Amino acid sequence: MPEPKIHGIIAYPVTPFTEADGIDTARLAALVDRLVSSGVHAIAPLGSTGELAYLDEPEFDAVVDTTIATVAGRVPVVVGVSDVTTAKTIRRAKYAQQAGADAVMILPVSYWKLTEREIVAHYRSIGDAISLPIMAYNNPATSGVDMSPELLVKMFETIDNVKMVKESTGDLTRMRRITELSGGRLPFYNGSNPLVLDALKAGAAGWCTAAPNLRPQPCIDLYEAVRAGDLEKAQLLYDDLKPLLEFIVAGGLATTVKAGLDLIGFPVGDPRAPLLPLDEQGRAQLKALVG
Repeated sequence: MPEPKIHGIIAYPVTPFTEADGIDTARLAALVDRLVSSGVHAIAPLGSTGELAYLDEPEFDAVVDTTIATVAGRVPVVVGVSDVTTAKTIRRAKYAQQAGADAVMILPVSYWKLTEREIVAHYRSIGDAISLPIMAYNNPATSGVDMSPELLVKMFETIDNVKMVKESTGDLTRMRRITELSGGRLPFYNGSNPLVLDALKAGAAGWCTAAPNLRPQPCIDLYEAVRAGDLEKAQLLYDDLKPLLEFIVAGGLATTVKAGLDLIGFPVGDPRAPLLPLDEQGRAQLKALVG
């Protein structure tokens, strides 16, 4: 199967805030340019790392505009557009398309537990409203909604725009099941940082990760080593990265990545309340991992 257009290291930038708690678009542009220049293969603003859940609509639009203008076509841009309501998700997806995004990523978020019928209707409504490819994002730990491999493949087969899956449960059998059920036609992307080596070896088309904010080159090298079949090198790179990957996941991506950027001399402000900045003990641990 040919390599998908969106592949490799898909980097998730944080959303920088000013001291007055507004979007720092200049700092965001600098961060995005830094990531693209490091050699990552795609940029994905407005995921969990980008604090999408805590942004209002003008702020969402500002992040989309700034990111796409800064990337300037150098790599694909996958915009997270998820919201509790279908209507607002559609508005965000339309805005991302108008701004020039290459794809949108959608996590089915709901206060009420969604049925499979409701999940399919949600994705179908969004797909009908846009022409962009959709990356269906499964992360029940944050959304409270778990989409089975069977459901994901069903949507791939019945909704034209659903072209990719980001699987973040950390369950390798689900990734293999997606491949099996779709006959290898549905690309899956790893969203579980600690699982990355096994996922890439199992055929993941890419790794969706916040780690390149702090250590881009080892992430890129790991992906390239697996693709080249050099599994010994890949294992060494993974062993080196693993403590950082486990730390940023356990401590909350926005909180830990923002603290890490500050520690390496690229401050981007604090996370937005109710999130809190990393405490001093955490900063000391993180300093040893990024220093």
